[in-house]
Amino acid sequence: MTDFTMNEMQDMQKRLQDKYKDQWEPISPETGKNKLLWMIGEVGEVIDIVKKYGDLTAITDAELRKDLVEEMADILMYYNDVMLCYGISADELKQSYTKKFEKNMTRW
Repeated sequence: MTDFTMNEMQDMQKRLQDKYKDQWEPISPETGKNKLLWMIGEVGEVIDIVKKYGDLTAITDAELRKDLVEEMADILMYYNDVMLCYGISADELKQSYTKKFEKNMTRW
């Protein structure tokens, strides 16, 4: 399996948003906050799985792991919606991420 790139995720998210444009709130700066809140809700679902079943069970039990990975995918979908709402490109994110990485590598 090849790497799953940010550009691929954003392209898929754009297609999904386009398909449901009449049913979902639009992708715009005004709805970015809502997308962030939905993303935090999905993070809470991941936390609930780990809290309820424990770290090791969450990753070793096949059914729980499936649920955990699905919730992580939900987080990434909302994350990409937020990027789209605020017009953040994969390249822009890579530049900022790399700069932050380099800063953290020399922090302590």
